Amino acid sequence: MYCIYNPSTDPYFNLAAEEYVLKNFSEDVFMLWRNDQSVIVGKYQNSAAEINLDFVRERDIKVVRRMTGGGAVFHDLGNVNYTFIGAKGSGDFRTFSEPIIQVLNTLGVPATFEGRNDLMIDGKKFSGNAQCVYQNRILHHGTLLFASEMEDLSAALKVNPLKFKDKAVKSVRKRVTNIQEHLPQAMTVTEFIDVVMAFVKGEKNAVAYEFSEEDLKQIQRLRDEKYVKWEWNFGTSPKFDFTKMGRTTGGTVEVNLSVEQGRIVAIKIFGDFFSKKEISDFEHFFIGKEYNETALQSVLESIDLNEYLCNVSVTEMLTLFF
Repeated sequence: MYCIYNPSTDPYFNLAAEEYVLKNFSEDVFMLWRNDQSVIVGKYQNSAAEINLDFVRERDIKVVRRMTGGGAVFHDLGNVNYTFIGAKGSGDFRTFSEPIIQVLNTLGVPATFEGRNDLMIDGKKFSGNAQCVYQNRILHHGTLLFASEMEDLSAALKVNPLKFKDKAVKSVRKRVTNIQEHLPQAMTVTEFIDVVMAFVKGEKNAVAYEFSEEDLKQIQRLRDEKYVKWEWNFGTSPKFDFTKMGRTTGGTVEVNLSVEQGRIVAIKIFGDFFSKKEISDFEHFFIGKEYNETALQSVLESIDLNEYLCNVSVTEMLTLFF
C-alpha cells in the first residue's frame, strides 16, 4: 500500500486527486488531505438545495461536487479527510473505517461506527463516509472533524428538515462534535495527521509516496477541466412538472418528473443515497414509460434496485413517483 499526504488545501485539486488516483494507480492507496473552507456535495445531490447560498457567496466558500454519493459536508483546515483506494470488494463501510476508530481508541477517544456510514463519539457524529466504484477499484473516503469551526459548518449547510424527522435534536451544531474536544491530551491538527498516517503505515505495512511531476500535471488538468466547472458542481436543473422528496431506509431521495401525454419524458433523481451504478442509467429506464403505478412498479421490479439506490425498497421508491 502507498501512503500519500497531499499538502494541497485547494478543494478542486484535492477532489481531482482522488479521481486521478482511483483511475490511474494499481496499488492500494491511503491518502490524508485537507481542504480550505468549502462545501463538498454528494454526487447525486441538488447543490443549490443543500447550501446557504448567501452565506457561501459572502464568505467565498467553494462548492465542489465529489465522485461519491451521500450528503453535503463542510470542510475547513480543522477538518482532516482520509481516502482508501483498493480492489473492489475489499471491504464495506465498517471495514474501511476500522483503522480510524482504532487509532482514535489508542488516543483515548471512545469512537464507534454507527448507522449506515457515521463515526460517532458519545452519540455525536465526527465523520461521515462514502464510496464509489470504478471498474475493479473502490474508493472509500471520509471526513474527520478535528477542530472545525462549527458555526461556519452550521451556517454553510442548509439543513433538509426530512433528516430530522422524528428526532428530538434539531440543529446541526448539536449533532456533531470535534475530535479535539475528546482527546485526553492536547494535540494540533498536524500532529493528529502524523499520528493517523504513522498508524496506518504500521498496520498496513505501507510505504510513503509523493506525487510525481506527471501526477501533479494530470491532476491539475482534471481540476481545470472538470472540478472547477459550474456544469459539474451545479449543472443545469430543468423545471419539472412533479417533484417529491422522501426519507427512505437508504437516505433522502427526491424524484423530479416531466410527463407528456401520459408518459414520462424527463426524470432526475437527487438525494444523499449511495449508488453502485450510475443513477443516470436508472433514470433512463423510465423514459417513455406510462405514468401509472402498474407500469412504474413493473420497471422497479425488473431491475436490481439496490445497484442504483442502496437499501431503498421498491415500495419506498414507488411512493415517490406519485
